[in-house]
Amino acid sequence: MKKPVGAAILSAVMFGFGQWSNRQWIKGFVFAAFGAVGLYALIFELFDYLRGLVTLGTQPSGFVKVGKLTKMVEGDHSIFMMIKGLAALAASLLICFFYVLNIRDAYLVAKARKAGHPVHDFRQSLASLGQKHFAYLVLLPPFITIAFLTVLPLVFSILIAFTNYADPILPPARLVDWVGFDNFSQMLSLKKWSHTFGGVLMWTLIWAVIATATTYVGGVLVAVLIHQPRVRFKKFWRTALIIPFAIPNMISLLVMRNMFNNQFGPINDYLRRIGLQGLPWLTDPFWAKVTVILVNMWMGIPITMILAFGVLTTIPKDLYEAADADGAGSFQRLRYITMPMVLFSTAPILIMQFAGNINNFNVIYLLTNGEPVNIRYQFAGHTDLLVTWLYKLALNQSQFSFASVIGIFIFLIVGSFSIWSYTRTKSYREEDMIH
Repeated sequence: MKKPVGAAILSAVMFGFGQWSNRQWIKGFVFAAFGAVGLYALIFELFDYLRGLVTLGTQPSGFVKVGKLTKMVEGDHSIFMMIKGLAALAASLLICFFYVLNIRDAYLVAKARKAGHPVHDFRQSLASLGQKHFAYLVLLPPFITIAFLTVLPLVFSILIAFTNYADPILPPARLVDWVGFDNFSQMLSLKKWSHTFGGVLMWTLIWAVIATATTYVGGVLVAVLIHQPRVRFKKFWRTALIIPFAIPNMISLLVMRNMFNNQFGPINDYLRRIGLQGLPWLTDPFWAKVTVILVNMWMGIPITMILAFGVLTTIPKDLYEAADADGAGSFQRLRYITMPMVLFSTAPILIMQFAGNINNFNVIYLLTNGEPVNIRYQFAGHTDLLVTWLYKLALNQSQFSFASVIGIFIFLIVGSFSIWSYTRTKSYREEDMIH
């Protein structure tokens, strides 16, 4: 009864010992070799990096007087130490995972031996591994790549929120320290930050709702109108309305910025020619918000229109014929047949559009740059979203810790809303019932 446990204990004491007790000599040697390399790296290489992750450095860079000379002494760079510490932490977790795998393998093989099953040699073990866990072997390289190139940078950006990494505390001249939740507390309680955060958050949510609703409803209505049997030249209308989507966003937004210019923009010029006064499209807070919504509609409606076209072609004509036989009008057919079918198929995409509009950096930054300036805000303008405010704090003001705090809030808002809304869509519930 104790033999499987004994093999596991042997592997826990030292990599490969449990495999040797199971008479798997080559496998035991492989585990022992990898284990020895891992332990050496953990003790002599990774430990210093892990300690640096905890301390973030002890000696800042500075000038030291040596005799009559002043010498520059290079100290610790807190941010580099954090990055190296995170990489060391990931490597340490991989070593721990291999350690647990080594114990589990010894236990399962010993258990199979006790039950009377033959023990595989090294070649048979490799063949069995390729047959049973082929998918995991194929996914392992991209998983490691994602862990180091995506997950680690994400964790790094989150950890910045728990430090005082902001101007004037910038390494290597000064060391960064862990401050816990102080940045979150200041963001929510300190007036100069909380007022800006509340105002920008409110506009971000209003913008996301209006931008999503206008582009979605507008795209569906345009698709329904073009899809009507009495409308001629359908290909022409589809091609003409898809042009805004085909043009790169950056070019479109820069052109729109010039068109809505208060002084020399052609839109105000046309308004003056017909006897109207030009509007302050980009300099007045209200009209600047109206402008970004209008431009977003011009760019976003074609996307929804394309999606709606695909759904409209799949709706059975029998439903419309039955509705006509019952005396239903155009509005009733739209309300009870077209819209439910379109919404059922595009609800997940609608949620994605809402999340995308919360992070719609291009439209705001390239069109208004977050302006006009709001003197009551901290480094933000009237049209700034959370994501553009984050960009300004990080790139223009070197307030990296507060920018990271905003990034965490954006993630919580988008993630929680997306999960909550998607799990309540009809398409998700029907898919869950099928499974």
